[in-house]
Amino acid sequence: MMYKLIVLDLDGTLTNAKKEITLRTKQVLLRIQQKGMKIVLASGRPTYGIIPLAEELELSKYGGFILSYNGGKIVDYKTKKVLFEMILPSDVIPHLYRASKEYGTAILSYKDKSILTEHPEDKYVLIEANLNKMNIERVDSFTHALNFPVTKCLMVGESGKIAKAEKQLQEKLGNIMSVYRSEPFFLELVPQSIDKAKSLEYLLNYLKISRDEIIACGDGYNDVSMIRFAGLGVAMANACDDVKACADYVTCSNEEDGVAHVVEKFVLKEIVA
Repeated sequence: MMYKLIVLDLDGTLTNAKKEITLRTKQVLLRIQQKGMKIVLASGRPTYGIIPLAEELELSKYGGFILSYNGGKIVDYKTKKVLFEMILPSDVIPHLYRASKEYGTAILSYKDKSILTEHPEDKYVLIEANLNKMNIERVDSFTHALNFPVTKCLMVGESGKIAKAEKQLQEKLGNIMSVYRSEPFFLELVPQSIDKAKSLEYLLNYLKISRDEIIACGDGYNDVSMIRFAGLGVAMANACDDVKACADYVTCSNEEDGVAHVVEKFVLKEIVA
């Protein structure tokens, strides 16, 4: 096969509106793994939030990878070995907490299977917990609870407040960390210069695979770096025009088995031929 690795964003790409992998997409992804191709699930989700999809696609059997926190961590899902990880500077956490208070938003982070926050009833915290199938653990002091290496914090709230927080935090802290919106109500707070392409480059060096040998599929702005990086960069039909403009190919939407279409056109067709 020309391609040895396929990198898949999750929400809006691999999964449909119900956050499910359709039968057709699952079948073609299992088939290419049987032929030796590897899968990387690449998402802004925490590692635990990706595990159910990794299990469904049998990544432990075929030797796939999880690229979580938008590239902040890479896990070999077969061995469970952490191959790469970056963390936030510990002294920035109090600044993020105070900023959250100032902007009237909630802030959360992740530990094992739980989301840690002082605001367990916040509707946006509940959205994040439901998306990742994680428990919410209420803490009395967010800053005291985060006494471990932190890969990512998430500020959540009304879109106007989040937009204001994004602009001001980029100005204040942009020289030491990355700040960007993944949704109108989600503000990602991650180590500086972390993105999916940079982490993929590390993984490819580890696997001794060239970028020409990978396919990357995505729909969001945080997928642009890996779409541009891949030998075949694919945007979903449901992506915005800016994301599509960066792609080599635009496939069907996530509601129309867009990932399966890519695999059938560029991978399985080659195997049959």
